Amino acid sequence: MRAKSWGFGVTAVLAVGVSGYALWAYGGGVQRVPVHPDMVKVFNEHRTLITLHAVGASIALLLGPLQFLDGWRARAPKAHRALGYLYLGPGVAVGGIAGLLLAPRAFGGLVSHLGFGLLACLWLVTGGMAVVAAKGRRFEDHRRWMVRNYALTFAAVTLRIYLPLAMAAGSRFELAYPLISWCCWVPNLIAVEWFRRRRSG
Repeated sequence: MRAKSWGFGVTAVLAVGVSGYALWAYGGGVQRVPVHPDMVKVFNEHRTLITLHAVGASIALLLGPLQFLDGWRARAPKAHRALGYLYLGPGVAVGGIAGLLLAPRAFGGLVSHLGFGLLACLWLVTGGMAVVAAKGRRFEDHRRWMVRNYALTFAAVTLRIYLPLAMAAGSRFELAYPLISWCCWVPNLIAVEWFRRRRSG
């Protein structure tokens, strides 16, 4: 199996797993997983926003890998465009706006507020830039912005990888969570930019 196919497979499996978990845990307006008491309070006070964020992010997480299938995109451009609107509309726009409104209420104080707030802003901005590039028929730019955008979408996965690893390593949740509010997305962006520059160089 080629590295590209292997990487796509892992990404798709993680995306399906985490989106399914998020929809089950938060998508129905009922919190089904044990969390810090302060987070329970926020959930109870902002149930609609959290549900919208979970559903929007899950839509984006699920649809994203399909959009990077070169063969399918060439064979079915109309389907690619339709799924792109679903990804960026009900997915990124809804999930991002809800996430931005929730960021000041995130557990972990100012560090978490800034980490998740900047993530939401960049998620919305990169999605908007992807739309502008596509409308201008600058398809290579569109692809670059979409790669960046999905790297930010994938923060939903990396957060759920880093957090249990931090707990297994003996870190206190109160200390780990604010750090992970940045680590779940900054390395993702660095990685895609490094890989892009390496390929173009």
